[in-house]
Amino acid sequence: MEDRPVVHGPGGAGAGGVRAAMGVETVRDAPIPTWFGVGGRADHFAEPASMDELRALIDRFEGCVRVLGDGANLLVDDAGVGGVVVSLAKMTGVTGPIEPVEGEGVVVLRVGAGASLPRLIIETVRAGLGGLEGLGGIPATLGGAVRMNAGGAFGEIASVVRAVRGVTLVGEPFERRRGEIPFGYRRSGLAQVVITEVDLALTPADPARLRDRLKEVMAAKKASQPLAERSAGCVFKNPTVSGERVSAGRLIDAAGCKGLRIGSASVSAVHANFITADRGGSARDVLALIERVGERVAEVHGVTLERELVVWGREDAP
Repeated sequence: MEDRPVVHGPGGAGAGGVRAAMGVETVRDAPIPTWFGVGGRADHFAEPASMDELRALIDRFEGCVRVLGDGANLLVDDAGVGGVVVSLAKMTGVTGPIEPVEGEGVVVLRVGAGASLPRLIIETVRAGLGGLEGLGGIPATLGGAVRMNAGGAFGEIASVVRAVRGVTLVGEPFERRRGEIPFGYRRSGLAQVVITEVDLALTPADPARLRDRLKEVMAAKKASQPLAERSAGCVFKNPTVSGERVSAGRLIDAAGCKGLRIGSASVSAVHANFITADRGGSARDVLALIERVGERVAEVHGVTLERELVVWGREDAP
């Protein structure tokens, strides 16, 4: 890349630079990797390797902290974001089984929130631990998946979460057991905390059966989603109409939006709830298209769609 960010080590960066907190290297004017491949940059970027380093960053930036997962359901405004964007890519450890639960038939694993969900699914299937295979094909870190209660037709991650630990945006330790977490459709109630560790309750099962199930899930995803295109998954949540959850993609398709384009952004011809971005495009075009699609669905169906896609803007609070 021609535009290389400047890395500042523990000694500071001189005039206009950033002094690293607790030895954490901070990067100024850093690109934010997302699946869309469009949008602005982060004023500061860091990869803490421990809870102490994370707390130091939260303290330094006075809670103006955004956590970057896999970037798979994220759109960053062209103006970028202030504060610090934090990746937990160095906080990925797996401990377990930490707690075989007698009488429940489950094994509990303690996993760092920065762990790759797809990789974790493969590893648990190979180990004969079931519960995650229905989430195959969802690109996310574990923490990001829990934060939005990732899932689909084959299940949600809430079904295997036993406990969550982390830190609040004022640096205080945080822990919640499963019954204390208000999971719902694509939400967890954990938006104001940084998840650093998750306990997963998994069920021993035949690895061959789990592999077959994972293949089934992946085949369904490949047949119905534009996995090879530059997108960020489903843009809108499936709305509830007359007491029933209905497909946002079908509503968008029926409203005549499939193939609709604004500038560098277009509604996928494969799945109408996916918006794709051209290489070198802009977040502005994606946002304009999201607004246009929402307006058309409201006009045709009388249904207001709620965005599932996360959007970061410079003027928005983390």
